[in-house]
Amino acid sequence: MEVVRDKNDNCIIVCSIENFDAMGIHTGDSITVAPAQTLTDKEYQVMRNASMAVLREIGVETGGSNVQFSVNPKDGRLIVIEMNPRVSRSSALASKATGFPIAKVAAKLAVGYTLDELMNDITGGRTPASFEPSIDYVVTKIPRFNFEKFVGANDRLTTQMKSVGEVMAIGRTQQESLQKALRGLEVGATGFDPKVSLDDPEALTKIRRELKDAGAERIWYIADAFRAGLSVDGRLQPDQHRSLVPGAD
Repeated sequence: MEVVRDKNDNCIIVCSIENFDAMGIHTGDSITVAPAQTLTDKEYQVMRNASMAVLREIGVETGGSNVQFSVNPKDGRLIVIEMNPRVSRSSALASKATGFPIAKVAAKLAVGYTLDELMNDITGGRTPASFEPSIDYVVTKIPRFNFEKFVGANDRLTTQMKSVGEVMAIGRTQQESLQKALRGLEVGATGFDPKVSLDDPEALTKIRRELKDAGAERIWYIADAFRAGLSVDGRLQPDQHRSLVPGAD
């Protein structure tokens, strides 16, 4: 959650950003989608209220902050895993995704303005900045890796960030947004191109290995897994991602 607060305790959620990958992979190395696609309204409202409560408890009187949560898909348990009381890389992504200038607003809040005194750039100044942005499109961010330049480096993704950049794409649907992002990586992919031939007797072994220990090309191996008819455990939410893969039953 990207949160902005002013001196009068006015708080807004600029953007909700959802990680494709589970905990254990650094946010900077994770594929992310905005706004969040798999949360119920109840879960979103709980996170929204908790984010604002975190800012008040930490003592962030003005400016932007980033609060990250983890939700157990089996029982709905919610925990706070990180809080950044500053403008961060996530803030830059949220600003680009929504058009809300978080850094600019945070600077003005720091010198004494309140959100209702600032005009909203998104609406051309017709509404105050205290209105939460609402978007009718999907934004996807995919990290870019260059392991080929670091011979011998461990290319498995962990809690240590290893990406060297990222691409962002906007689409009317998750499918369109993700497709644009995959092409924008400029790694020669036109979409969910197969990484293994299903005629290869070692295909299933390769796919299972890549799914067990996530790497930079995990998204393509997930697509291969669907094509091969493999079942995926609940963490990957197969019902929500199967429709993104052409040819998956």
